[in-house]
Amino acid sequence: MQFPHLFSELTIGRTRVKNRSFSAGHATRLIEADGTVGDRLLAYHQARAEAEIGMIITEVNVVHPTYEPQNRLSVTSDACIPGLQKLADMGRPYDCRIVGQLFHPGRVAGMSVDGSIMQTFGPSEAPDEVYKNIPKPLSNAQVWEIIESYAVGGRRMAEAGLDGIEVISSMGYLPSQFLNPRLNRREDEFGGGLTGRMRFLREIIAGIRRAAGDDILLGIRISADEMDEEGMRPGETLEALQLLEQDGQLDYFNIIAATTASYDGWMHIIPHMVHEPGYLAPLAADVKAAVSLPVFIAGRVNQPQEAERLLATGQADLIGMVRAHICDPHFTRKAKEGRVDDIRACIGCNQACIGHGLKGFSISCIQYPETGRELEYYDKPKAQDAKTVVVVGGGPAGMKAAAVAAERGHQVTLYEKDARLGGQALLAQLLPDRSEFGGIVTNLTREMERHGVDIRLNTPLDAGKIAALKADAVILATGARPQLPGLEGLGEDAHVVDSWSVIRGEANVGKSVVIWDWRSDWVGLGLAQMLAQNGCHVRLAVNGIVAGERIPSMVRDHAVGELHKLGVEIVPYVRLFGADADTVYFQHITSKQPVVLDGVDTLVSHHAPARVAGLEEELMKLGLDPVAIGDCVNPRTAEEAVLEGLRAAMAL
Repeated sequence: MQFPHLFSELTIGRTRVKNRSFSAGHATRLIEADGTVGDRLLAYHQARAEAEIGMIITEVNVVHPTYEPQNRLSVTSDACIPGLQKLADMGRPYDCRIVGQLFHPGRVAGMSVDGSIMQTFGPSEAPDEVYKNIPKPLSNAQVWEIIESYAVGGRRMAEAGLDGIEVISSMGYLPSQFLNPRLNRREDEFGGGLTGRMRFLREIIAGIRRAAGDDILLGIRISADEMDEEGMRPGETLEALQLLEQDGQLDYFNIIAATTASYDGWMHIIPHMVHEPGYLAPLAADVKAAVSLPVFIAGRVNQPQEAERLLATGQADLIGMVRAHICDPHFTRKAKEGRVDDIRACIGCNQACIGHGLKGFSISCIQYPETGRELEYYDKPKAQDAKTVVVVGGGPAGMKAAAVAAERGHQVTLYEKDARLGGQALLAQLLPDRSEFGGIVTNLTREMERHGVDIRLNTPLDAGKIAALKADAVILATGARPQLPGLEGLGEDAHVVDSWSVIRGEANVGKSVVIWDWRSDWVGLGLAQMLAQNGCHVRLAVNGIVAGERIPSMVRDHAVGELHKLGVEIVPYVRLFGADADTVYFQHITSKQPVVLDGVDTLVSHHAPARVAGLEEELMKLGLDPVAIGDCVNPRTAEEAVLEGLRAAMAL
């Protein structure tokens, strides 16, 4: 077998796990309005369970009315039991262990019931940086009440037949707030020295064990290093874990990093593509060297080779691969069968997984929009009447449409005018820290090849040629092209170039550059970093409230930090007004006052691209009825392009 460690069994407590691959707990926003398990969540997890994953740790279940917002599973009443039982029953035919998480965020409550800011509680009055909550210290009676609520929640999970229970003490949540000497300033039995600070967590664990019994798996997830000056430090966490192991109540430690309480901590909770694969594993290795219980690790493991390496070198006993299975539910099965090249590897963009969650929408993936939409798109029935299908354009939209249409049994030919597939994704991978984005091209190309798409490169088509092909269906994915802003104030002596030509290395820029970032996405940030690293003096002028306004916060925050280190000046809230030989003129978007940047050699315009859309109208004049998808409809992102490719293919 190619991955002998990954596909070896492990007994944890009294529970056998068939392999070392697991999905760590993560918010899906697929739950029912009443906080219970429904068909959407079941379908999401079943897609992974049936594809050989060893263990699924479901998302958090809140335990107490002091934190019970919408869009969270809840174990505060017996109403949770039927849904949890469905989850447990779902896993059994696949020999997949299903574990539920018990949760209270304490001071870092970031959700709401009705839009108002909810009351927050903690061991002491210690505000957090991100949510700006000022928690009310829990009374002694409330502490005991919450401890009991964990035990009751554990009993309900056991009654539902779940294989295990995991206490969430990670990411700066309530149990770790009690452990933390910088946050816990109590003077009762739950504060003071380490013994007092540990009592909250110890009582929770003991209560769950009494209520749920000795047979059920019981573990804890904890951030070994919260990566924040105010957070828990590795030595402190390790000392606490050693004492918890001595208590003899736990079966495993699930190690992660970071905290939701700080901006720099948040960047490591769902680490994106700037971080090396498996970079958090040394934290687990340090814990594993000091304890005897099994140790789990997760965080930026997106290939079976990396999981095998971490297991073979003894850094962990189970490997969590959440986004790997969001991007490819069949990840574990493909690895087991040695089909590594068929794995749709996560590229760590964070756009549709955590990015959706931050906007209040259900989980998905820009490469695999079937995720979160399992009830609509996971099954791809063969077409009753196979069609000949022409796809025009080999960017992400066209590639996805071609792959899915061919998978459903249609005869598909994709025509791309250039020598390479990929469209704008080829630009994305050229920017600093974005090379992994090119994986979307590799993955979609492989999917087309697997399903037998006929790929024609260097083959531009016009309306006449398309009509002559006499295809049953035509899908247009012709994309967009760059354009400069059409402003009267752009003088003839102004040196203005478009962002695409700069990324490709086709445009010369001077030493002093202003980037006009109309889209406020990752491109403006990447251009600024690229040019600053090349020795330019860079000012990034943004038509928005912050650079990177439209991308996930942890991606934006990391990029802004890199620009700060490079000395890039960010000028928000401006729209372009004009430019001459050495000056760029802006207008503040709310005050309407002028903002003038002088001493400029080159203005780099990252402006609204133009649709390449003429072909649709020409085909309609010839009596054809093409389907247009992606940027030729509205220039947006790879996520919308791939989703529309999926929808077009499923509608055939």
